[in-house]
Amino acid sequence: MNTLSRRGFLAASAAAIGMAQMPRIAFAQGGAPISLAAATRTLDIDGRAATVFGLAGPGGQGLILNPGQRFRIDLTNDLDVGTIIHWHGQIPPNAQDGVPDMPMPLLAPGETRSYDFEARPGTHWMHSHVPTQEMQLLAAPLIVRSQEDLTADRQEVVMFLHDFSFKTPEEVLAEIGAGHGGGHGAGHGGGAVPDQGAPMGSIGAMQGMDHGAMGHGAMGGMPMGNMPGMGGMMGMDLNDYDWDAYLANDRTLSDPEVVQVERGGRIRLRVINAAAATVFWIDTGGAPGRLVAVDGHAVQPLPGNRFGLAMGQRLDIEIDLPNEGGVWPILALREGARERTGLILATQGAEVRRLDPMAETEASAFDTDLAQEARLIALHALPDRPVDRSHMLMLGGSMQPYVWTINGAVWGQHQPVAARSGERVVLSFHNMSMMAHPMHLHGHVFQVVGLNGRRVVGALRDTVHVPPMSMVDVALDAGEAASWMLHCHHMPHLATGMMTEFAVTASV
Repeated sequence: MNTLSRRGFLAASAAAIGMAQMPRIAFAQGGAPISLAAATRTLDIDGRAATVFGLAGPGGQGLILNPGQRFRIDLTNDLDVGTIIHWHGQIPPNAQDGVPDMPMPLLAPGETRSYDFEARPGTHWMHSHVPTQEMQLLAAPLIVRSQEDLTADRQEVVMFLHDFSFKTPEEVLAEIGAGHGGGHGAGHGGGAVPDQGAPMGSIGAMQGMDHGAMGHGAMGGMPMGNMPGMGGMMGMDLNDYDWDAYLANDRTLSDPEVVQVERGGRIRLRVINAAAATVFWIDTGGAPGRLVAVDGHAVQPLPGNRFGLAMGQRLDIEIDLPNEGGVWPILALREGARERTGLILATQGAEVRRLDPMAETEASAFDTDLAQEARLIALHALPDRPVDRSHMLMLGGSMQPYVWTINGAVWGQHQPVAARSGERVVLSFHNMSMMAHPMHLHGHVFQVVGLNGRRVVGALRDTVHVPPMSMVDVALDAGEAASWMLHCHHMPHLATGMMTEFAVTASV
């Protein structure tokens, strides 16, 4: 039996006590399923009450599972609208993946649905697959611990990031579509906005769109001379909406979470970007860290104190604190802007001073040259084997009209991306637009194998950031014969059509 060190005991105690956002470990007694509820909740955002959605487990928002524990969940919809939850980072049977009508319908209000599959370890999350509901914070952490997590002498801290507006998602999307989002570098135009209440995966989401505008998409608004290697990125659109607040664990920097830590302690910081449309830089400041995992998969440790992540992505950062008392802010900086959020690591009795939610200078754009991605090397790469099938996926769109496409088509007019179960497939994401796209594939883990035409042995991921005028190649082994969603995780892009399906058929 392992003896728990004093530091380990403190870490375990802190994890058990936690705060509202960090749930207690969800032990299933006697193999019984764990209850999870989609429900409303109220947040205090800078002194103003906000009614949002959430996913409540036995100990708060989200779930933490232990090694070997199956994902056995009874999900109840306590909302007054239909919903469905996607288990981002997990690979369930397709019927349990959580996409509307592919194949299961939305859960009706009051309905309970059961899920049972083998949980994959790592830092993951879960969220509604209805764009407007994710924008209402219907999301939560999903942490599956490894055996090493249990025995390591370290404290675990989760930082769950959101962008938030007091306006309804429908109002936000209408403003963005009309070119009035207020974001940095955003264009202005009168793109038609679809029925925003329709779920992802529903052709109804595309009704009412001006499909005649699609021809303007792939190169719309793109300045000449911005091809890879030519520098500048002059026409980039970094943010297409100025949100009312940026949250870390449901709180702003006016009232951040303060996590008690021990002098000389080791922290495993699990960062999840659950924002609808905001890329963040994670800045550990005076507490140098090392990046040890992305999207739940180990990478060769990468030292540093600033790492970026796009929507849907996760970072695990290990931090060794100095053997002295003090306060160490962990900040999330909005790319291309001054806004920031975060949490505070503090030893007992240390004075915690207020931090300004606006930095003195704007954070840079994230990974426009793919420099961070190029430094990531998987600890457990995909096995070498010949490529059976390759697909080029052209990512297009424009701010005016506000329409975003894959291979020139919006969802409902798309051509599925085909593969056979068991094939080694390479997908090449070629972004010909002036906004970055975090591309997420359901039901699969892929490895980054090419960056702007240069071969790499990169990280294992489920969501990859593709900057403007760039190309990223990923390799994967096609899984269960089924239709799996492939989409941009920027919610307004998704809501206006940036989704297709990875259609896997059975091997002959």
